[in-house]
Amino acid sequence: MVAYSFQKRFCDDVAGFVKHQTIRANRKRHARVGEPVQLYYGMRSKHCCKLIDPDPVCTAVIPIRIGVPEGTGVALVSLDGALFDYVSDAFARADGFDDVHDFTRFWFDTHGPVNFSGVLIRWHRA
Repeated sequence: MVAYSFQKRFCDDVAGFVKHQTIRANRKRHARVGEPVQLYYGMRSKHCCKLIDPDPVCTAVIPIRIGVPEGTGVALVSLDGALFDYVSDAFARADGFDDVHDFTRFWFDTHGPVNFSGVLIRWHRA
């Protein structure tokens, strides 16, 4: 079983199944389709709490690349090796953001104008 921790700004949306996906950097092991995922706030801290119980089930693990070209203010995304395309408001909202501009600001502030590579993990209720 794999666990993911979320920033405070995303907790209500994760707990309410408004946010049903997360984008994470590559690592040794991510969730696998059909496997339960544990979703937390504040892992490895005294404020740790589980956001959803019972654990939701992973439905997809998709390679993703995100870029925010400097000076453009627009995020680009590539899913599963497809050509880069502009991030849509629907995609941004599914990931817990107000709109594409909120998504773009977050990614630029967090990662800068470089290309980010990782995975998009989706889940649904158990």
